[in-house]
Amino acid sequence: MFNNLPPISRNIIIINIVVYIVSNFFLYALNRPELYYNLSAYYPFSPFFKSWQIITSMFMHSPISGGPGIMHIFFNMFVLYNFAFIENILGGKRFLILYFLSGIGAYALFNLWEFIQVEMFARQLEDLGFNISDYFSGANMQLKGSVESVENQKNLIKNIVKIISTPLMGASGAIFGVVAAFATIFPNAKLGILFIPFPIKAKYLLIFSVVVSLYLGYNGLDSGTAHFAHVGGALVGWILAKIWRKHLYRFN
Repeated sequence: MFNNLPPISRNIIIINIVVYIVSNFFLYALNRPELYYNLSAYYPFSPFFKSWQIITSMFMHSPISGGPGIMHIFFNMFVLYNFAFIENILGGKRFLILYFLSGIGAYALFNLWEFIQVEMFARQLEDLGFNISDYFSGANMQLKGSVESVENQKNLIKNIVKIISTPLMGASGAIFGVVAAFATIFPNAKLGILFIPFPIKAKYLLIFSVVVSLYLGYNGLDSGTAHFAHVGGALVGWILAKIWRKHLYRFN
């Protein structure tokens, strides 16, 4: 199965699987969660953020007993396996650029949305007489106001802390870029999708996926999934494919 894959796609899948096995071994067998903390990506203004996480987080996936579990990496690698042939069309160098720039774009757009959320929560706290900057600087601040106001402040602080301390992990942003590139280069290709009894043109599948991701991300539904990361990856993949589409054979 792996011998039929283009080399870069094959190596990306192998690295993801190896990292998953090693990180879960450290997490469960050795009770050492450091790999998950250090290699997953955090909000850029979080004290947990490290610059390398923007890249390493693309190879991290939900632990076996957390969130979607092993289905997280299985689904991502399954999609990459099915679209890996586009590496032969773009050429290895362009595919590598596509994959990692899509992953970086996914991180950027997701955290832009997180930044907007943090700023909104911080302004609401200021309206209630609480400065979130003082809170994180270690100042001993007491919540003041009515019972309702104090409860609102607690919820807003909780929301900000959640954004700062929740890691982003997974290859889905990069893979959305690969799928978007395919749909841009072959917009009328018909794809068979699980549980859908008829083929769908690639361009319609891409539009549907992006619209659904925007809706779910904006409304905070399915909050365990970084929907805006999917949109960011797809946007980068679409832009790169639009640039390359007219000159594909120059890159082979």
